[in-house]
Amino acid sequence: MSDIVRLERADWPRAVETLAQAFDADPLWSVILPDRSEYERAMPVLWKGVLAYCQRYGQNFTTPDLEGVACWARPGMARATLWRMIRTGFSLARSVMVLSPPSRKRFLDTIKAIDKIHTRLMPEPHWYLWALGVCPDVQGRGIGGRLLGPILVESDAGGVPCYLETETERAVTFYQRYGFEVVHEERELAAGCPLWFMVRRPNAM
Repeated sequence: MSDIVRLERADWPRAVETLAQAFDADPLWSVILPDRSEYERAMPVLWKGVLAYCQRYGQNFTTPDLEGVACWARPGMARATLWRMIRTGFSLARSVMVLSPPSRKRFLDTIKAIDKIHTRLMPEPHWYLWALGVCPDVQGRGIGGRLLGPILVESDAGGVPCYLETETERAVTFYQRYGFEVVHEERELAAGCPLWFMVRRPNAM
């Protein structure tokens, strides 16, 4: 984990590019934003909002070359309340407002359904992985696992679980290698796009 560092505010533009590349073919976002031009316009705003939120209410990690980014909300901070929105400059809200009305409805309906399941599955304090992305040309080199490392260590030390949602079976297999288990699967959130909900209990490895 020696090559994993905290993301600095000055590096957000490059971190946004990394996340945009990593999630370029993401099936859930392709359903929410089917128009490519809107996708390319909206996603950088969304990722900036995620970085801003996790910078204040969690931790963002990257590599020295910004080839990967992990965004975590710390225990008790997974829900973006109005006050937390204000304290992060409404960055997440702005990402929603740039969407067209049909896309905005798809986005809000999907997020509302995901949040409802999240709340039911994880009523206890937990680390929430908002995003983990690695540039496609360097995937498979262990960067994603190293980016998870700092919070998995903290989770084990503090006895606090970790939680995430993911959209592909390949990602499910990846997270299982680090002690995450599927606790729920949903296929009716957005045009039948599957979503897996995963939890890692402390000292799972």
